[in-house]
Amino acid sequence: MNINFNTNEDALKLQLTEMKRRLAEINLGGGKKKIEKEHQKGKLTARERIAYLTDEKSDFLELGAFAGDEMYQEYGGCPSGGVVMGIGYVSNRACVIVANDATVKAGAWFPITAKKNLRAQEIAMENKIPIIYLVDSAGIFLPLQNELFADKDHFGRVFRNNAKMSAMGITQISAVMGSCVAGGAYLPIMSDDALIVDKTGSIFLAGSYLVKAAIGEDIDNETLGGATTHCEISGVTDFKAENDEACLDRIRKIVDKIGHDTQAGFDRIESKKPKEKEKEIYGIIPKKRDKPYKVREIIARLVDQSEYEEYKKDFGKSIICAFARVDGWAVGIVANERAVVKTKKGEMQLGGVIYSDSADKSARFIMNCNQKKIPLVFLQDVTGFMVGSRSEHGGIIKDGAKLVSAMANSVVPKFTIITGNSYGAGNYAMCGKAYDPRLIVAWPTAQIAVMGGSQAAKVLLQIEKAKLKAKGKTLSEKKEAEMLKSITEKYNEQTSPYYAASRMWVDAVIDPLETRKVISMGIELANHAPITDTFNVGLIQT
Repeated sequence: MNINFNTNEDALKLQLTEMKRRLAEINLGGGKKKIEKEHQKGKLTARERIAYLTDEKSDFLELGAFAGDEMYQEYGGCPSGGVVMGIGYVSNRACVIVANDATVKAGAWFPITAKKNLRAQEIAMENKIPIIYLVDSAGIFLPLQNELFADKDHFGRVFRNNAKMSAMGITQISAVMGSCVAGGAYLPIMSDDALIVDKTGSIFLAGSYLVKAAIGEDIDNETLGGATTHCEISGVTDFKAENDEACLDRIRKIVDKIGHDTQAGFDRIESKKPKEKEKEIYGIIPKKRDKPYKVREIIARLVDQSEYEEYKKDFGKSIICAFARVDGWAVGIVANERAVVKTKKGEMQLGGVIYSDSADKSARFIMNCNQKKIPLVFLQDVTGFMVGSRSEHGGIIKDGAKLVSAMANSVVPKFTIITGNSYGAGNYAMCGKAYDPRLIVAWPTAQIAVMGGSQAAKVLLQIEKAKLKAKGKTLSEKKEAEMLKSITEKYNEQTSPYYAASRMWVDAVIDPLETRKVISMGIELANHAPITDTFNVGLIQT
């Protein structure tokens, strides 16, 4: 056990307290006054709608809660990107749920809102599970329309995905529970089921003011595009509900009757808790990120009965590869070893660094898991690949390419947990966001960047000094120290897990004790989608 256990535990608990404080503030959306205003209209808030819709006592895994965090401050902010999204159980079926938050700029779409909605659709498509949209949005936030209207992954991509999911046989259910205007009106109508709440729901391409300006017609919004109009005259919607609760009840009945698809067949047995105390993770992760620890101690507190079988245990020691079970599901774990280890040749390998032998071992392990149809779990705490003449002459680039290729072409579902450092090419090799993990989450201890803050600051300082030298100027020691501090602080801010989460580089920042739940729910979702691609077994060459 780590001799600094109590110090580490206190530090991580403080980080968790800060995480919960941030979440509590974010969960208020546009604030208590805006929430009360929605209640006065007879409406539930986005989170209240999700709580009512999902099965009692079931887990709701919220994703993207920190989306937009501390962004768009010039417009008053955009908590959670103005939309609540996650995975929940409705009538005992796992579904992706997306609910516009009308307390945040009337549910208007910011650029991060589009990114978050596309991530929700991606999860539904990858796992072939139903997606439910609870629509209450004023449409595109016009001051930022140039950042979310016309490009490939902008607003229009949502409707393209609507059409693709219909072709894939993925059920889409939309409930119009507030405004649904302009281009956004296509989303519910391109869904398989469209519901609307009487008096509060409305759908139109242009509201009454724009209609008056465009063609001179005088008409109120309810007559133009309310529930009665679309259920009795236009036939645009399928069901009219008297209130939010009735609408959500109807959605539960629709989901209850959806047929079941062929499963992928990932192996699961009875779940068993780890023998080691899970809470001890708090004391194992070092307070200082440059301190070593044994990742096996983390693995033992995440897997069933704390049991795992290592692959090539005495080879490639800077990465641990192991077969285990998480909540009964069979998994293959690829984890960076943070302790300094000694090889059979007597060489010392630095913790958190990927060496040639570790890259080779990991690539072969990934291939092994693909052949056996075992989902992969990556525990990222990596500073990058080993550098220097010995590594270069030994073919580190070639071996690193094997690992990246094997991981990128893997067809079994991948899940990434960033527990500590996630630097440089190490982020890529250990299944960063660019490599399509089904879910990617971070602990509050995570740091994500090209390199560590202190190293990056020194590099950037050297660049600044070189610029000044070219102009015949020099820095005093005091000015140099001030500049180094300023650069370090700015860089460290950008390595924060919250910075990453606000931009949807990770799906969530979680308490380490939620890790088993995230992995288990992720594999359960993935099990709905049979593997159709074939892993390239010729990929890994000796």
